[in-house]
Amino acid sequence: MSSKKQKKLTPVQQEYQEFAKAREPKRPVLKNCIRAFLVGGIICTIGQGLMWIFMNYFGFDEKTAGSPTVAVLVFLSVLLTSLGVYDHIAQWAGAGTAVPVTGFANTIASAAIEHRTEGFVLGVGGNMFKIAGPVIVYGVFSAFVVSIVKVVIKMLGGV
Repeated sequence: MSSKKQKKLTPVQQEYQEFAKAREPKRPVLKNCIRAFLVGGIICTIGQGLMWIFMNYFGFDEKTAGSPTVAVLVFLSVLLTSLGVYDHIAQWAGAGTAVPVTGFANTIASAAIEHRTEGFVLGVGGNMFKIAGPVIVYGVFSAFVVSIVKVVIKMLGGV
């Protein structure tokens, strides 16, 4: 708690804050970081392996192999979410599953599964995009801004 907020508390509240802080379990930060690094790395390695398969067996080049690779990773994430496996992996790995595209797919699939009893339009569709909407909006907006900057730089004779 910041010192400003600490000063606004009564002495009893400050005493309780100290009491609670002393009994709060210590978070294993290093262990959590290692787990996140390992699982995130494994997900990315699987993605790289899929990309290699698409390039060597299906005739994609390096630029075009990315799209089917992401599609397969999203499909696997949604499948594992629907089977309840992804949640156990995420519980163990923490942010390692949230950062890759699979975490985004898991978030959308979880919301859809959770609200399916409310119907497809208002339940699944509405609640799925409550979570995914901001990510999509800011992603599209960022892409728009970057493309405008690129066009302006090209018009001025740059790269």
